[in-house]
Amino acid sequence: MQPEIIFPIMFITIFVSFLLIGTYNKFVKYQNRIEEAWSTIDVALKRRFNLIPNLVSAIKGYGKHESDIFESKINYMKGESATDNRLENESKITHSLSNLLAVAEAYPDLKASVNFLELQKNLGEIEEDIQAARVRYNDIVARLNTLVESFPSSLIAAKFGFEKKEYFSLDLATQRELPPVHFDKKSK
Repeated sequence: MQPEIIFPIMFITIFVSFLLIGTYNKFVKYQNRIEEAWSTIDVALKRRFNLIPNLVSAIKGYGKHESDIFESKINYMKGESATDNRLENESKITHSLSNLLAVAEAYPDLKASVNFLELQKNLGEIEEDIQAARVRYNDIVARLNTLVESFPSSLIAAKFGFEKKEYFSLDLATQRELPPVHFDKKSK
């Protein structure tokens, strides 16, 4: 064979090899970053989950109904580790947390309590952490999803089983409008 043919073929082979390796490594990098971002979200969610019993305790003295709001919801978290189940359960807990905060609005003495105000402040900080982690997670997921759908990286994704990931979309308890709370005479 002539060098005029061998060198271009070698160059093209080396170039394609580096392109394939680089693209594969991008997929691995994004998957690792997604796992890291989910871990950050998980830590913030666990912090929020640990704060909930303190909020419930602060409200317990003001009515039985309000403390029961979380009794069933707290059990959802125990033993759940799959992302899909955790997102569904966190949505339920967020909704219940919003209801609990709305109930707290009905008690002026509770709203003025230093302990309750500190708990609310901590909850706000945790919700901000969740929001920041969610934005980071979704940014990385968007990059991975774009890579999975783009040509020629879509070929590598199909070959090695890389798939699109779901975005994290959890409402935050402190950013929702508080729902109206109506008490019947029995619950007071």
